[in-house]
Amino acid sequence: MKALLCKTLGLPDTLLLDEVPEPKPGPGQVLLEMRAAGVNFPDALLIQGKYQAKPALPFTPGSELAGVVLAVGAGVHNVKPGQRVMASCQMGAFAEQVLVDARQVLPMPDGLGFDVAAAFTLAFGTSYHALKGRANLKAGETLLVLGASGGVGLAAVQIGKALGARVIAAASSADKLALCQSNGADALINYHSEDLRTRLKELTDGKGPDVIYDPVGGHYAEPAFRSIAWGGRYLVVGFANGEIPVLPLNLPLLKGASIVGVFWGEFVKHQLPDFIQDLSAMFGLLSQGKLRPHISKSYPLAQGAQALQDLLERKVTGKVIITNGDVRAESVSDAAAGVVEAETTQAGDAAAVTLADTIQPADLASWVGRELGVSSWITLDQARIDAFAQCTQDQQWIHVDVPRAALESPFGGTIAHAFLSLSMIPVTMYELLVDRLRVQAVLNYGLDKTRFMAPVRSGQRVRNHIKVVALQNKGAGRWLLTTENTFEIEDQDKPALVAMTLGYLIE
Repeated sequence: MKALLCKTLGLPDTLLLDEVPEPKPGPGQVLLEMRAAGVNFPDALLIQGKYQAKPALPFTPGSELAGVVLAVGAGVHNVKPGQRVMASCQMGAFAEQVLVDARQVLPMPDGLGFDVAAAFTLAFGTSYHALKGRANLKAGETLLVLGASGGVGLAAVQIGKALGARVIAAASSADKLALCQSNGADALINYHSEDLRTRLKELTDGKGPDVIYDPVGGHYAEPAFRSIAWGGRYLVVGFANGEIPVLPLNLPLLKGASIVGVFWGEFVKHQLPDFIQDLSAMFGLLSQGKLRPHISKSYPLAQGAQALQDLLERKVTGKVIITNGDVRAESVSDAAAGVVEAETTQAGDAAAVTLADTIQPADLASWVGRELGVSSWITLDQARIDAFAQCTQDQQWIHVDVPRAALESPFGGTIAHAFLSLSMIPVTMYELLVDRLRVQAVLNYGLDKTRFMAPVRSGQRVRNHIKVVALQNKGAGRWLLTTENTFEIEDQDKPALVAMTLGYLIE
């Protein structure tokens, strides 16, 4: 098999794509076929010998991936061959096959593509751990994100908004700031053309940000810290600038502020159950459409060195990935889903219709009154129900107390929250339209009306039948799409719910 090897410490152009022996899983290990691997700044530091870890040469960089299980070692019971999974590792992801610790392998949610899964764990895991776990960011607080257009920066912007904070994004160009704004930033600072302290004072009425998220380091660290609010928290996430800043220690004293280190890799190693809990919460936000990795570019494995070079030269925004084969979303049970097909009757004749080709929003006018397609099956198992209960703080026994529900529930066990099924609408819409609709953005505009028809028992599968109800041209390349979403329960006549949703399509 092929792997990207670091045989000599240096810049990405020293990396070689070479043949290496196929690995075999030992006890507690899982062998994966890599389909997509996330490219991160620590990978570029690792191959230069500038990172905290110093692996022996030769080694393969890459610390997060998504793929298919090829084989499992003795004692592994959480995944099985053929299963679609996402994984974290210290190194080794930039290869056709990757050995990982079974404890760091998780099944991928149905409907999630390998590309999104590979771009999710490190950036969003780091930012969620930083903002929720280390800074305890609260709704209504102000968050400043430095380097906001990068992978962890954009993740911090999205998570900050999901947690209810006001987010100020700082970046080095108008294009990068526009990206931050499209990802939810409330206010923007161009720190190449604006004075950081002056602008922060204006945007916060002199109070300063409550939390500062800094993955950059360098000379912006001190002016940012001098602007922090009383009792603020300064998150030290990384040093993409290449310079480790030196702060006078009288500043945290004068501000009553905290300097908080964020080392996500060690957090996962020492507090794995807490990481799994974080990931469950993030999956809940992902299913609600509140989180979505921005993947600006993908590279085949043979061009992996170029991916790292572009990252170092700041030629990319958000996340970039290395691919090996098909990365599209598919279901374990319905793996053949390349083309969404539906049947319709017009003027008494049956005709097959398809969304195989990419289309413009205006083309959806011909679909009004017709079914757009059917999503993959999604299993609402107890793990998903528990994660939703934790996110929403709805811990009613009918949902989470399995022994009691087995004895007292009229449904013979626990049932999913009604809003859990409802929260699957964005991910099912994404599955059907992501590669087919030629738009810059799809915004979840809200619900028109919803009818909850039948409970979904733990372990049952649901899928969304999406029908186009209306399409309105709002001008300036904006379209309002109304869809009817009917969530079928497997082997039942009555659906879980029927919901009318509104979405803005922006060309």
